[in-house]
Amino acid sequence: MADDPRLDVARYQLDKLARADGAVVPDEPRDERRVPSMQQRAAVAETALQQAFRRGEFDNLPGAGKPLTNLHEVHDPDWWIRKKIERENLTGLGPPALTLRTESADLEARLDELHLEADVRNVLEDFNRRVVEARRQLLGGPPVVTKTRDVEAEVHDWQVRRTAAAEQRRHADLEAGAALSRGARRLLRRGGSARGR
Repeated sequence: MADDPRLDVARYQLDKLARADGAVVPDEPRDERRVPSMQQRAAVAETALQQAFRRGEFDNLPGAGKPLTNLHEVHDPDWWIRKKIERENLTGLGPPALTLRTESADLEARLDELHLEADVRNVLEDFNRRVVEARRQLLGGPPVVTKTRDVEAEVHDWQVRRTAAAEQRRHADLEAGAALSRGARRLLRRGGSARGR
């Protein structure tokens, strides 16, 4: 019964009253048995959590009832810096490993904006050069996992996308022209019938 907290409180109150009356009360050396065990600490924490749940302190927390994001993604040790860069739309900042990874994700769209094959080759060669340089640096930071690009394959893919986009534009122009000619014929029919009256 030495671990009963009620007895400890009663002893404390008696000692306090005795000191108030002027009695000398010897200090007891701290007993090692009085240090709470891990199970006792866990029980106190669990009790505090259960009481907080009952009081409703965990109700209406931000994100409650919403699905967890990014569960399908592979573990990225640099997720926090990548998210910060994306959230604040920062460019050119951060370790080369992250900036090259971001640039690699956007490289296809950047190439599609170019009009000359020589420009596409220059961008790809510059990108590959910077990836190789970043791999050679021994400055620390996250490892560079971005792959270099096959210039010939990328140029071929760029040409295929460019041809497909040109074909889509031509098809859209033909559709627009056909719609215009149908509209013009309707206008002529309306105009011709109005003149005949």
